[in-house]
Amino acid sequence: MLFTPADTADLSNFLSNKPSSLDLNILGLCSNVIIRDKGISGCVVKLGQGFKRFGVEECLIKAGCGLSNHHLVASLLDHGLTGLEFLSGIPGSVGGAVVMNAGCYGYELGDFLISVEAVDKKTGKIYQIPAKDLSLGYRHNGLANDFVFTEATFLLKSEPNQDKIRSKINEIAAMKLTSQPVREKTGGSTFKNPKASSYKAWELIDKAGLLGHSIGGARVSEKHTNFLINSGNASAQNLEDLGELIITKVKELFNVTLEWEIKRIGRT
Repeated sequence: MLFTPADTADLSNFLSNKPSSLDLNILGLCSNVIIRDKGISGCVVKLGQGFKRFGVEECLIKAGCGLSNHHLVASLLDHGLTGLEFLSGIPGSVGGAVVMNAGCYGYELGDFLISVEAVDKKTGKIYQIPAKDLSLGYRHNGLANDFVFTEATFLLKSEPNQDKIRSKINEIAAMKLTSQPVREKTGGSTFKNPKASSYKAWELIDKAGLLGHSIGGARVSEKHTNFLINSGNASAQNLEDLGELIITKVKELFNVTLEWEIKRIGRT
């Protein structure tokens, strides 16, 4: 089943009264997700219109976790606030960015995050959690499995010259266009960059000779090897099998274990 709560109180009520045996899946804009071919069991919770709020008090920003990164960056531009321009290069929602401590081009969400509003998945209780208590790391949030994040508070800097902010956004768009397969069907960056190697994930995949390798309708991008492409008829299983083949090959050749960045959910 699908549940779209009206607001935080509605979500809290649902979580506090749901059966403990109910499988729970929280979905944002599905920009970094593979949903397996047999579908999702239990309940999918998707934050709706009530979680797209946006508020400004000087340089303190409150953004609902249902808000898209694109709309957040556009709103910050309108208010002459700088710091989160890098989010314009990351598809998805504010909630998804909080869950994975999203980042690119030398910045991470945690660099600007002050606190989050979060609802305990088991009890439905609502908490205000300081960012320092989230155990944020590279593509990691230590509380992501236990809470549904509903609002994020950021501290940014004022930039009266909006052209400077716009220039940063345009620069990021240009870099993405030249280095990533943005016009193809992809789930985004597939693997985290490994800590145990001086090479990035795409470099290891490239060195393993897997550029353009395919399984069924899924193939490794020729433009950026850390992206898996759906050529039009790929199953979720094709994509997952290709990812697992990459993990195996990189481990065999370089003794480095790649870790999925894309979240895979659903019945196998």
